[in-house]
Amino acid sequence: MFRGPGTGRNLTLLQRTLATHASLAEKDCMSITPPYSALIQKLGRVRKILNRPLTLAEKILYSHLVDPEKSLSGGRRIRGEANLQLNPERVAMQDASAQMALLQFMSAGLTQCAVPTSIHCDHLIQAAEGADKDLKRSIVTNQEVFDFLQSAAEKYGIEFWRPGSGIIHQIVLENYAAPGMLINELMLGTDSHTPNAGGLGMLAIGVGGADAVDAMTGTPWELKAPLVVGIHLTGKLNNWATPKDLILHLAGKLTVRGGTGRILEYFGPGVASQSCTGLATIANMGAEVGATTSTFPYTPNMKAYLNATRRAPVAHAADKAAAQGFLSSDEGAEYDEIIEINLSDLEPTINGPFTPDLSTPVSQFASFVKSQGWKDEFSAGLIGSCTNSSYEDMTSVADLARQAKAVGLTTKVPFLCTPGSEQIRATMERDKVTSTLEDVGAVVLANACGPCIGQWKRDIKEEENAIMSSFNRNFKSRNDGNPLTMNFLASPTIVTAMSFSGKLSFNPMTDSLTLPSGEPFKFTAPSGQDLPSAGFSTGDASYYPEPMPKPQPTVQVVINPDSTRLQLLKPFSSHFGPDTENSRGMELPPLRILLRVRGKCTTDHISAAGPWLKYKGHLTNISENLLITAVNDEGGAVNQAFDHERSTSGTIPEIAKSFKARRQPWALIVDENYGEGSAREHAALQPRFYGCAMIIARSFARIHETNLKKQGILPLWFADKADYSLIGSGDVVETIGLADALEGSPTASIKIRVTKLNGEIFEISTKHTLSEDQLNWLRAGSALNFIRARMNGLD
Repeated sequence: MFRGPGTGRNLTLLQRTLATHASLAEKDCMSITPPYSALIQKLGRVRKILNRPLTLAEKILYSHLVDPEKSLSGGRRIRGEANLQLNPERVAMQDASAQMALLQFMSAGLTQCAVPTSIHCDHLIQAAEGADKDLKRSIVTNQEVFDFLQSAAEKYGIEFWRPGSGIIHQIVLENYAAPGMLINELMLGTDSHTPNAGGLGMLAIGVGGADAVDAMTGTPWELKAPLVVGIHLTGKLNNWATPKDLILHLAGKLTVRGGTGRILEYFGPGVASQSCTGLATIANMGAEVGATTSTFPYTPNMKAYLNATRRAPVAHAADKAAAQGFLSSDEGAEYDEIIEINLSDLEPTINGPFTPDLSTPVSQFASFVKSQGWKDEFSAGLIGSCTNSSYEDMTSVADLARQAKAVGLTTKVPFLCTPGSEQIRATMERDKVTSTLEDVGAVVLANACGPCIGQWKRDIKEEENAIMSSFNRNFKSRNDGNPLTMNFLASPTIVTAMSFSGKLSFNPMTDSLTLPSGEPFKFTAPSGQDLPSAGFSTGDASYYPEPMPKPQPTVQVVINPDSTRLQLLKPFSSHFGPDTENSRGMELPPLRILLRVRGKCTTDHISAAGPWLKYKGHLTNISENLLITAVNDEGGAVNQAFDHERSTSGTIPEIAKSFKARRQPWALIVDENYGEGSAREHAALQPRFYGCAMIIARSFARIHETNLKKQGILPLWFADKADYSLIGSGDVVETIGLADALEGSPTASIKIRVTKLNGEIFEISTKHTLSEDQLNWLRAGSALNFIRARMNGLD
């Protein structure tokens, strides 16, 4: 049974305790200090091959190659073209995605993980009443999942961060991240906001669970060498402007697709003036523009943060590596694009609704709201989350709360605060930040993701309303399940100040509030403290895992065979071979189009979160939500598909299940940036489970395209995007040329033969990004099938 914080202690009796800074010793940093000497030595091999100045991103990435000569030689272009074989050295998984990743890992038959791995219980805690009640209730509700995760952690030697310990990305920044890592020499996180750790000058990359299984089984991880965009920062942030406003502004410039296949590398004099946690905020939201990850050169503020979080040995080693030029770009390094940003020109920015790249300066926001005909009000203010829950963020909003309390003001709307970790929560409580916020009306939630990912038990009618948040993502229905809730993203200080007004038109930089006395009151620009003077408090240390635990092979992984939440996986079968009904050899069998999806289709559309999170470990049950908020381009209805063979219609999952029942493989036609958003691999597992074999898109988001390949779905790109509208539901499509690609032809091109419902036949051209290994995954039916066969000597 799941054991909560403290040996043998029932979680329903959980109480928080505080630790004093004086009692804290330095952490054992052996497993988290990058092997800088080895990395610098390998970088020397890279320099001999490329013979040119390198960006910081290239230094970190290429120094972690399995074989630099194999990946980089030949004089060809590397960035944007070469497939890099990398050896990940650490994996971090949150509790929702860890379920499926562990189920896949278990099927590989290994006795322990090949790399240090951690599980973080942060996604399954629902916000409703406040921290203690929410945590106790969520532990009871999710007992069997936590039993499974903890037993698997014990069996395979995985660090298990208990419910209440905090959000994965904040914990990684506080404990595992280090300058120059590709996390602990390569970090993979099963969450799209893993790049948050880039605030410490490393490359942290979000992936799907199957990619994490690669690392956990010791399989080299493949990444197409990203382009590198240089973002040159000059000037200094003024008054109300924060690092959050920088990334909100940049999202407006780049859009949700502008960073796809790119690393964002910040440089210039404006970097050094930002706190380490401020840089983490910027890196975190790089995911909203599709960036592979973001990074920054090593700065004194990074060193200060490492020392403050009891990792002085890491800081000392990083100082030496920086002195050798490893932790910054070379003089004369060339970027694929350079974006100039003068921080002195930035003002607070508000992004949304329904997309994180609709950017409006606060000075223009009131007129924007009026032009849209929206009510000049919002219904809740929410601060915190993995993006903005640092000590600096919380002390800045506490400054505003003190100003408001001094004149008798309290918030006009529900005001919810999410600390990022137990360390932050305990330090806030000790330094009276928590009580300051509560005095003006704040409700402090558990150290977990909560409303940011839809874990919000909100009593509200399904009607149009607005919320203000310091979160990172604001797709329809994401936060409270209501498709009419408009989430506007802003800095924590802007959200806090506006919560005392309750009006969207309020600009705290220029506008005043009316006090009960009738006198006007105007906030002064807030100031915060990046690191606590008394050091960080650990809080309840029993939330924390034993570092580098040894596997316990005798532990039985707990899965109830009658569970509705956990289900052992059965391997997907190959599309090819004598055991299939496919008579086309190494071409895919004839596929019927399930539907043509219109417009934005994020992973939230493909596999919704919120109440569905409870089924993350049960593929059959969670597949019931496949594409339920997607728009069918043929008619414009949401969650509607047509079965032309049976002359019926139904929900998308209903028709997909019908196809599966009669063994009819199918395909999807989709629009631009298909699969943007989170890293959830369920958005690939679910269509594969129902029989999807191919998806043709105008374009794909990076993580989702890889997830599709991992599960044996062929992702193709329209060579001519206008061809999207030529294929509709019920049409039959067949690949031509896939067999050549699978047989290793380097010049193979894949065409699609389309047979319309009326009998018309034509062909269209497509493009693909499949590497040699990825073609092997497709041939085997999934990456895990291929890995298992290779481990058993059957490849």
